[in-house]
Amino acid sequence: MDKSIIHQLSVREPYYHLLKSGVKTVELRLWDEKRQKIQVGDTIVFLKAENPHDSFPATVISLIHARSFRELSEMISPQSAGFSNREALVKTMRSIYALDAQEKTGVVGIQIQKMAGVPYSK
Repeated sequence: MDKSIIHQLSVREPYYHLLKSGVKTVELRLWDEKRQKIQVGDTIVFLKAENPHDSFPATVISLIHARSFRELSEMISPQSAGFSNREALVKTMRSIYALDAQEKTGVVGIQIQKMAGVPYSK
């Protein structure tokens, strides 16, 4: 019996396009209560924040945990998360999530693989 769960995550541009095109394969989030429900094998439907009708599904292939985005940036390739270098990743993520929030919950890199053969909405 398949026990995978379907989650939805809203993503802003330019990160949505990078995920959908396959350039970005790791989505970065706080390891908060909502993300703690995500497990390897689950499906995430990514929704474009600016147009939720534009979406695509992907499978979670791994979860990379860290105490902060700075620590996570040393565990993954910044390019896999849509950044040119570690400092750009840390600076951008700190502008989205305060350092105290990162330290309170920890952070996660959600490594995904787009689902083959599934029609994508536009």
